[in-house]
Order: sequence, then structure tokens, then C-alpha cells
Amino acid sequence: MAASVGPGTRTKTKKKHFVPQRVKILRSADPLLGVLGWGINHQKNLQNEILSIEFSFLKSQRISELSQVPQPVMLLPDDFKANSKIKVNNHLFNRENLPGHFKFKEYCPQVFRNLRERFSIDDQDYLVSLTRSPPTYETEGGGRFLLSYDRTLVIKEISSEDVADMHSLLSHYHQYIVKCHGSTLLPQFLGMYRLSVDNEESYMLVMRNMFSHRLTVHRKYDLKGSLVSREASDKEKGKELPTLKDIDFLNMNQKVYISEEAQRDFMEKLKRDVEFLVQLKIMGYSLLLGIHDVQRAEQEDEEEVEEEEGDGEPAPSVGSYGTSPEGIGSYLNSHKPLGPGDFDPYIDVYAIKSAENSPQKEVYFMGLIDILTQYDAKKKAAHAAKTVKHGAGAEISTVHPEQYAKRFLDFVTNIFA
Repeated sequence: MAASVGPGTRTKTKKKHFVPQRVKILRSADPLLGVLGWGINHQKNLQNEILSIEFSFLKSQRISELSQVPQPVMLLPDDFKANSKIKVNNHLFNRENLPGHFKFKEYCPQVFRNLRERFSIDDQDYLVSLTRSPPTYETEGGGRFLLSYDRTLVIKEISSEDVADMHSLLSHYHQYIVKCHGSTLLPQFLGMYRLSVDNEESYMLVMRNMFSHRLTVHRKYDLKGSLVSREASDKEKGKELPTLKDIDFLNMNQKVYISEEAQRDFMEKLKRDVEFLVQLKIMGYSLLLGIHDVQRAEQEDEEEVEEEEGDGEPAPSVGSYGTSPEGIGSYLNSHKPLGPGDFDPYIDVYAIKSAENSPQKEVYFMGLIDILTQYDAKKKAAHAAKTVKHGAGAEISTVHPEQYAKRFLDFVTNIFA
């Protein structure tokens, strides 16, 4: 589905003029973010128009004929290759927020729409979370990503090679999500886009935020089960929220205190997910672990309230941070305000509360990240080089997928108290 926008332009599929005023513009000083918001809004409006046409056609049929219309219950192979794109040249609208020339491409729109549905994310909420206000840039481990204004979505800048890897993975991933009914620790992939601004192409992958949209993460670990070069650098440790690694986890005697039932459920999911990754010859993934310290959060809230009162400003209600009037987090507004350490499992799907008898009250966020690395010729060469350098018995991270999975699961099993 390709289209072109500009003075006197038209879609290629039908003689229908595009009306720019119908698209809500996300106002951002960053042209890339402006194009992202505009493109997502435009594609949504286009999909709604198509659905409206289809619905009007069905309404025109007799009732007896309607009963014979097959309901779409599964995606077609072509849906995993499809894309929808638009090109804008010398447009005459909203020049203060959008560049003069840009392209926007959405990959596999029907597939990602189906995935959002299976992850219980309403399309309108998804749209609002991404476009109501501009997302903000965050940095982590040398990489840069965006966080939606309501903190429920992560928009990761990826390479063209990652896009190709996603296309290779997508049909298997979708089948797996259907099979496990969306109950997984894998990243929840929700949309993938290409933005072309000033002759530079950027690729964006949208995922659900594994951390909470309202509970602050006080400690963070990236765990692979490897001990070679798996310690955070001094520079990293100097950050406000460093990404610590396996050796740091062991040296700090860190443990995860959750109930036996929660641990059993978590490990069942993890083993099932890892088995799926092994089948696809994927390795190099990590367990992302974020820890929210409830007592520390309460102290921080009290200090913030005191500062606000000292400034003569109204004090914020406890536990209200990050909730939004619209978007994916809007579910909270119909319920009573959440207290310290509380979360909504429909939104913070990776969260687990600490057990009643744990040394301190904490909330853990645990999910799998970086699942696009296949054990190909390049990785095999890296494995050989590291084996020569560190010795055959070293716990290097680049190993065969089955070996990687076993070592990873052994390590994660031992993180629990």
C-alpha cells in the first residue's frame, strides 16, 4: 500500500486525494520524532478508512449472505512480507514541525496489529501512547532508544540488518505467541518502521517497556550466564543507574526473593522461551532484571513532598508518578490510586512482587532482551577466537545455542534466594 503526498498528489491504489488536516500532528522540535508521530497517525487513519469501506460493503449485503462471509482467523504468508509506505514531497502543511521531504514505511502492519491484540494492547491506546506527546531519548549500554511519554513503550533504533533479522524471525515469533497465548518473557514486539529524513534512513522497533511506567528501578542487571568480560566498567558504575552484569551480581551477593509459586511459574515460562530460541539457533540474549526498592521509593516520595511543600507547590499523590490520562496507562484511571510498590499486572506484565518473608519489600522486573542474534558463521568465528584467547573451559558468551541456553538457565536458576 504505497501513497505519495504533496501538491496535487494521490494514492497509487485509488483516485482519492489525501486530506492532511485529518492527521493529528505530534509537535516536536526533532524532525525524526515529528515524522514518526505523523506517520503512525496517518497509517492508523488509512487503516480505519479501509475498515470503514469494508464494513460499508458488508452492510450492503443481504443478511443471508453475511452469514457466509468468512471471518479472518489467521494471517496470510504475504502479510509477513507486506509493508505500507508513504512519500511526502514539498508539502504545504505544518512546515514548522515537519521537514519538507520525508518517507514513512510501516513493516508488516497486519502482523504487528495482530500481535498487539494478542498482547492485550488496544490499537487506539498504542497510537495515543506514541503520539500524544513526543517520546524522550534515553541511553543505555552505549545504545540510544526512545521512551513513550507515558513510559509504557520503548522505541529502539535498530539497523537494517536487524530489520532483516526481524523479518526472518517474525513468522516463527507470531506462531509462538499464538501458541503460548501471549504469556512469555520474550520482548513484546508491537511495530516496526522506517523513517527517511534528509536522505538518512532510521529504523524503529516498538516494544512494551519491560520496566514499570510508574515504579522507579533502583538497580539494573543484564545477565547472560557468562563470566568472561561480564563486569560493568568503572565508567558504567559511575552512572546514576548503571547496567550491572553477571560478575557484579555475584560480587554483590544479589538475590531475587519471590515466592516458590512465582519462581516456578517464571522458570516454566523462561524454559519454554529459551527452547524456542534454541530451535531458531539464537544466542546472545540476556535476562534484563530491574529492582524497585519499595522502602527507598517511600523515602524518596517523602523527600519530594517536603521539597514541594517548601516551594509552596501542591504535593503529588503517592504512587501517581508516570500515570497518564490517555494511552496504555489509562486503565489505571478507572481504579483507585496505587500505593507504594503496587503495580497493575495488565500493564507491568514483567513485574513480580517479592515474597512475604523476604528481607525487604521489592518489585522485580524480568524479561528476555536481545533475541535477534543467530549463531551464524560470524559468531562461530568469534567463538573460536575467544576460545583461543581465554581457553576451552572459559565461560565466554559466544557459544553454540544449546550450550548457551543450558549455561544461561543454570545461572538464572541460582539467582533466587
